[in-house]
Amino acid sequence: MSGDGLTPELLLVILLGAISAGGVALLVHALIPREPSAVADAPSSLLDSVQALGRRVPVAVAVGLLVLLVTRWVIAAVALGVLILIWDRMFGGGREARQSVARIDAMAAWTESLRDTIAGAVGLEQAIPATTHAAAPAIRDELQALSDRLRVRVPLPEALQRFADELDDSGADLIIAALILNSRLRGPGLREVLSSLADSARAELDMRQRVNAGRRSTERSVQIVIGVSVLFVVLLALFNPEYVEPYDSPVGQMVLAVVLGFFAAGIVWLRRLSTFEVPARFLRSRSTGVRA
Repeated sequence: MSGDGLTPELLLVILLGAISAGGVALLVHALIPREPSAVADAPSSLLDSVQALGRRVPVAVAVGLLVLLVTRWVIAAVALGVLILIWDRMFGGGREARQSVARIDAMAAWTESLRDTIAGAVGLEQAIPATTHAAAPAIRDELQALSDRLRVRVPLPEALQRFADELDDSGADLIIAALILNSRLRGPGLREVLSSLADSARAELDMRQRVNAGRRSTERSVQIVIGVSVLFVVLLALFNPEYVEPYDSPVGQMVLAVVLGFFAAGIVWLRRLSTFEVPARFLRSRSTGVRA
C-alpha cells in the first residue's frame, strides 16, 4: 500500500475513534434526565446497559490501540476491543446468579416470617407490613413499596402483582401467586401452603448454589485460558517477533481471523455449558399483555 494511502493502522484508528465518540454520545444520552416510562423496569435496565457500555468503550479503544502498537495486527486489536465490550455479557452472569440466590433465600425467609405472623390470626394486609423491616436486604425495598401501597389502600391483589413485577423472579412468582389467590378467595390453609412454598424455595436455593459453584469453576477456567493466551501472544510479539512475523501479512491476518473465530466459538460453547436456564415467569402484569 502506498505511503500516502490509508494504512490498516490508520483505518483502525478512525474506526476506534468513531466507536469511542459513539460511546460518549450514548453515555451523555443515558445521563440526561427524562420522565419515567409507564413500562415497569425495562427503561432502568436499558439505562444501566447503555451506561455500562459507555464506560467500557474508552477502555476497549485504549486496549485496541495498545495491542495495535505492540503487535501491528489489526485483527487482534479489533478482537480484544470487542472482547472488552462484551465481557460482562460473557462473564457477568456470576453477579446476577448471586443476586438471584440471595433473592430466593430472602423470599424463603420472608415466607416463613409471614407464615408465623399469620399464625396469630392476623390478615395479610396487616402481616405484610409487619414483616417488612425484618426482611433481608435483597427484597426489602420491594417489600417496603408493597407495604406503602397497602397503606394507601391499593387492593391487595394489585399490590402483590406489582410486587411480583418488581422482583421479576420465577421462584417468587410461585409464592406471590399463592398470596394473590388467598387474597381473592380468603380460603383456609394459607399457613400450610406457605410452609410448603418455603420448603420448596429452600430446595431450589440448595440446587442453585450447587449449580453456581460448578458454573464459577467453568467461568474461571475460561478466563484463565483467555488471559494466558493473550499474554503469550503479546510476549511473543515483544520478545520473539520473528516467530509471529507471518501474521504481519494480509494472508496472515486472514489466518489469524480464522483462528480467533475458532477460539471465540470455543469460549461461547464453554459459556453455554456454564449457563443455568431459569424457568420463565408465569405471573405477568397486564402491561405485558398477559393477564395475571
